[in-house]
Amino acid sequence: MMQELFIEDIRLHAYHGCLEEEGKIGGKYRIDIKAVADFSECADSDDLNKTVDYVVVYDLVKEEMAIRSKLIEAVAKRIALKLQAQYAWVSEWEVSLTKYNPPVGGSLGQSRVVWKLK
Repeated sequence: MMQELFIEDIRLHAYHGCLEEEGKIGGKYRIDIKAVADFSECADSDDLNKTVDYVVVYDLVKEEMAIRSKLIEAVAKRIALKLQAQYAWVSEWEVSLTKYNPPVGGSLGQSRVVWKLK
């Protein structure tokens, strides 16, 4: 039986974007993670070593967000691949990366990409 684990609303300041200005002043981002796996062993044993550790996920996300990229798609893919490498027993990962107020010369609240790995 599979369960879903959500780690939501990681908020970071980062420097992604195609414009030179974005590399200097940066912007606000939100990252949401979903892991799909059989979590019954950790639920039965109450053992942190048998599940996805939030601290490890946060640190991994923060590390990848610190690497400047032009596209949020590239960042989301890197995060998903790193999570998959860290927790190979998880059957599915979903990384949602939201960029607030992207500079488009008008009013745009946010853009988001969702990267899924199975």
